[in-house]
Amino acid sequence: MGWLILLTLVAAALAALRALGVRQGMLTAAAAAAMLGAAGYALQGRPSLSGSPAQGSEDRDFFPLTEARHAFFGNFSSAESWLRMSEALARDGKSEEAVGILQNAVGRYPGDAQLWVGLGNALVDHGRGLTPPAELAYRRANELNSGPAASFFYGLALARSGHRDEAVAIWRDILDHTPKTVSWRPLVEQGVAAFSKPR
Repeated sequence: MGWLILLTLVAAALAALRALGVRQGMLTAAAAAAMLGAAGYALQGRPSLSGSPAQGSEDRDFFPLTEARHAFFGNFSSAESWLRMSEALARDGKSEEAVGILQNAVGRYPGDAQLWVGLGNALVDHGRGLTPPAELAYRRANELNSGPAASFFYGLALARSGHRDEAVAIWRDILDHTPKTVSWRPLVEQGVAAFSKPR
């Protein structure tokens, strides 16, 4: 069935070009291009393969990374432009470019904990889960900033990788050592409540 559809499309395309007044050499070139495409499909196409829609990260959607990052680091910092660019690329599915921007950023500003957190997040997106390079980035962020931000995002990376119980354990520990008045505490409580529920 797939081959019949392909040949029909090729014939329809050539007929449309002829109707538009394309003649001789241009029509021959168009026919050659169409046949080249058909040959490529014949060699590599798999019409019997079922479609598979792209899978988004529910946990990323549950915790928008930009808003979560602002909760811990604030909205204005020297790292903000780098992080905004990277997160925008990640949202567009350009995870490799998102990682590249932050690799350049930490190369220029290796003492910025927020950039290292951002790099960890970008690596998790690109690797579709927690990877050793992402763990290293979170660890470096934690070394630079003794606050809970790196631990929170490391926990989120664990949750996004399917290790929800470990994530909740990390977040509970953060809450156990955090005053009830800090502005970002509700974010951590929200994570504990959400990921403690059975799936």
